[in-house]
Amino acid sequence: MAQKKTFASEKRARKIHEESLGKSPIKKPQRSPRNKDKDTAELSFFRSPKVMFQLSVFVVAVAFALYSVYDVHRQSRVVTPLAAPLVIEQNATSHPDRFWGSYRPQTYFGLKTKSPNSPVVGLMWFTQFTPQQGLSIRHWCDQGDGLAKYGWLAHDGINFGVQEIVDKDIVLTTSFVKRPGGSNGGDWTAKIVASPRHYDSTPGDTQPKPATISLLFYIALDGKGWIRPVINGNTLTSVEGHTDSLGHFEMNFLTNSRNHEVLYNYYLSYAEGLHMLKEAVMRGLKTFPYKKGKHYIAVDGHDPHGSTEPNFIVHQVTIPVPYVMEVTFESGSNFDRDDIEPLVGETYDKALRNHRVEFDNKFQTVFHFKSKGYDDEQEAFAKAALSNMIGGIGYFYGSSLVQSLYNQQPIPNGAAPLYTAVPSRSFFPRGFLWDEGFHNLLISQWDASITKDIIGHWLDLLNVEGWIPREQILGAESRSKVPSEFVVQHNTNANPPTLFLPIRYLLDHEQKDYDFLRRIYPRLQAWYNWFNTTQLGKMPGTYRWRGRNATTNRELNPKTLTSGLDDYPRASHPSDDERHVDLRCWMALASGVMADIAEAIGESSESFRMTQSYLSDNRLLDALHWSDENNAYSDYGLHTDNVKLVRPKSPPLQPGMPPPPRPDLVRSVKGEPSHNFVNAVGYVSLFPFLLQIIEPSSLKLDIILSHLRDEELLWTKFGLRSLAKTAPQYMKKNTEHDHPYWRGPIWINMNFLAIRALNYYATVDGPYKEKSGEIYTELKNNIVQNIYEEYKRTGYIWENYDDVSGRGHGSHPFTGWSALVCLLMADSY
Repeated sequence: MAQKKTFASEKRARKIHEESLGKSPIKKPQRSPRNKDKDTAELSFFRSPKVMFQLSVFVVAVAFALYSVYDVHRQSRVVTPLAAPLVIEQNATSHPDRFWGSYRPQTYFGLKTKSPNSPVVGLMWFTQFTPQQGLSIRHWCDQGDGLAKYGWLAHDGINFGVQEIVDKDIVLTTSFVKRPGGSNGGDWTAKIVASPRHYDSTPGDTQPKPATISLLFYIALDGKGWIRPVINGNTLTSVEGHTDSLGHFEMNFLTNSRNHEVLYNYYLSYAEGLHMLKEAVMRGLKTFPYKKGKHYIAVDGHDPHGSTEPNFIVHQVTIPVPYVMEVTFESGSNFDRDDIEPLVGETYDKALRNHRVEFDNKFQTVFHFKSKGYDDEQEAFAKAALSNMIGGIGYFYGSSLVQSLYNQQPIPNGAAPLYTAVPSRSFFPRGFLWDEGFHNLLISQWDASITKDIIGHWLDLLNVEGWIPREQILGAESRSKVPSEFVVQHNTNANPPTLFLPIRYLLDHEQKDYDFLRRIYPRLQAWYNWFNTTQLGKMPGTYRWRGRNATTNRELNPKTLTSGLDDYPRASHPSDDERHVDLRCWMALASGVMADIAEAIGESSESFRMTQSYLSDNRLLDALHWSDENNAYSDYGLHTDNVKLVRPKSPPLQPGMPPPPRPDLVRSVKGEPSHNFVNAVGYVSLFPFLLQIIEPSSLKLDIILSHLRDEELLWTKFGLRSLAKTAPQYMKKNTEHDHPYWRGPIWINMNFLAIRALNYYATVDGPYKEKSGEIYTELKNNIVQNIYEEYKRTGYIWENYDDVSGRGHGSHPFTGWSALVCLLMADSY
């Protein structure tokens, strides 16, 4: 019966499609008559065996040569840049106020410039005299370090940032302030305040003795240039250097000769790459006499394995906490600092206070928190969410490893820069295409110029086909943190075109920047066309994600990584017949944005507007994707729910041999799959609602609103779960080692889209306006409250949240799209 209903829906879809396009008779082209008269002499000549053989050899040779050229051309297309003007000027002076920044999100504290092969500065630290714990040097953000919390408290993306890091025995407050001047990004000062960590205690308890720590502040080159130490006695006091992007510069370490408890050490080394800085420090460590017969650990002068010309210089300070370290950077192109106080001490503190006041005032202007009734702690939480998003913006430079169907092996594309936010500083400190659209829903409201810069960088990565690799692993530091199976990017694979979300916001809420729209238009058009040629389904009006593995027997349901929803259940047997409702909805959104941009800049919008209308047609959408059995929008494909993971029997144990390893679970299919809808209620089935394609008067909207509020389906007191409890694969592992990811946990990006959609349907005329408004208020409050309570309990914003307990799960801090809680609190969409 279900099969007959499916065929009926296909017929209905084809009929609606034909009605929408109209029919016109197709005339067969007239063949021109052929001339049958031939010259007999010429025929006899060409029929000569010798001539025929020579001609055959010639034709084969020409064909082979042409094919070889064509094959080289096909292989090279994946790494050939799009022939369109770049959106972003690759020029240090294009945004001088953002030239320096905290663009190393993978480190606990680090600064660099927005230029290829920029020098980097950063901080490492460790606690002395901890033989039981061993030596643990903090440098890269790592969940394994077990820090109680870390993250930016305030960061405006331009002038300053303040961060708190709570380690086992100490609290570090790291901050920086920039001062404009000259032609290379100006000056800056970094300040690190180390304080003892105070634990909650009862009266009479004594706090542990303050720890002795070592702070290691360093500078390293990533390519050409030079750095040289300035040593006074046995103390490194400054570093002088030069690079093409910075010109001459000087970095100064403020020392206090009157504090006799301070111990200074320095280190000159040659590191094999920025991903090897910690290793370079480790091989330079030695022990030195301390007081009371103790020995402390420190770097020692020169790296014996290094070059005579160092590219890595470290300044180490060892001191009982509390302690304050200040480091200044002065650009050689700034000649106007003679009449102003150095940016240290009280001058620095005053500048930092002024920037924080400006930050607080802008926060109120943008988000209107005072009128929302939040207390000071809740407002500080929202500021931290925003600041960690802004402070997590990085600048990367390098090549991606890419592969097409015509390349036997992966090849690097051309080196390129990328200015982008990252999902998680500890676990995903690199650019992800579909995450970035969500990131910039928040960033665009804080500073639209940053969003335009980010979008421009992403669009400048397009190749000649119109493809953007979905994960950007640029440079040695980024690549060293990625498992090898995820490094290579395939040009058949898409990712949701979420950049259209912030562009939609800019079109609707900001004064139109016509120059920006003209610059992005040809690249957006190439990207849009790539989707409409490579991601189409077999039936008109359908789309299909590529990249699913149809031959694996290790997965319960082959993942669809390209959709961004990874293990969310799709058709059990991947095939060309699949049609994915979420991708269809993304393309409806993209078509509308393309039409609006074209109209704004005077280009033809007719084809975009027709496609938008076609993909937004609720009748055709229902015919292709509405499952009467499931009473929901659904994917379609070759599918059965009768699958499970089973463990094969181990081979018989041979006498005298050790038992063989236990075999991994494999998929067992108990029922024959058929072409049908994938009947699971969850995030995918919500997409026509999430992207506001359903008409406000549609009965289907009422059904979806009921699904949202049903506790057996999606509703929890912490947010909407990703997959209904009634779904066959709810909270099921996809492999023996893969825990459920998008099969129940609560994700903030999808909940944000749901709340945004509820706000839309609560404000437009329609029979479900009041119902939408009631669910909007309750759902928003549930999500905000849970994220906030978990932040207070754990110190972190998390990747996702448990649908039963509300507890944070996954990577942390995850201040990519989970930071959208700031917009939820502000009711700003």
